[in-house]
Amino acid sequence: MKSADDLDKKALIDLLNSCWMTHDGMWFFHCLQECGIEKANTLNKAAMRSLAPLEIDRIKKTLGFKKEKFESLEELKAFFVNASELFIPGFMNVTMSFPGNNVLHWEFEPNNCFAYKGIKRIGFIDQYDCGVIYRLECWFKSLGLQYSVTPAIRRCLMLIDGTCSGDFTFKF
Repeated sequence: MKSADDLDKKALIDLLNSCWMTHDGMWFFHCLQECGIEKANTLNKAAMRSLAPLEIDRIKKTLGFKKEKFESLEELKAFFVNASELFIPGFMNVTMSFPGNNVLHWEFEPNNCFAYKGIKRIGFIDQYDCGVIYRLECWFKSLGLQYSVTPAIRRCLMLIDGTCSGDFTFKF
């Protein structure tokens, strides 16, 4: 048996994130059972909106980011890449990149978004409001960033053709 001291950083990040995402999924599932899908979607988004400022403050403090405002994509990229290492582990099956022109691009492996698979498993994917991209939107709002997102997202994009990708375009 290993001790906590024997775990490498990646293993610890994966463990904590998978436990957090399982808790999040179980919370959503039980909320859905008690209140229905529309209320579960509404409460899920409310929880993310209220969590984001706390989460962002903790991330900034932990990473030693002292600035109040991002002045360029390069500053945001440096922050986001480091935060992503802590909060977007491999099992989420998403690639994030900065292709230029103040854009952050996301792309999930086809039919392999962790939220898509979980909500599909419980039979409500056709009514699920995407929480994954919404959480990023809440982060960016908490960081005081101005942005647009393409495509605009409400329901799960994987329902259309099994893919989910898009862009956040920032205004600095």
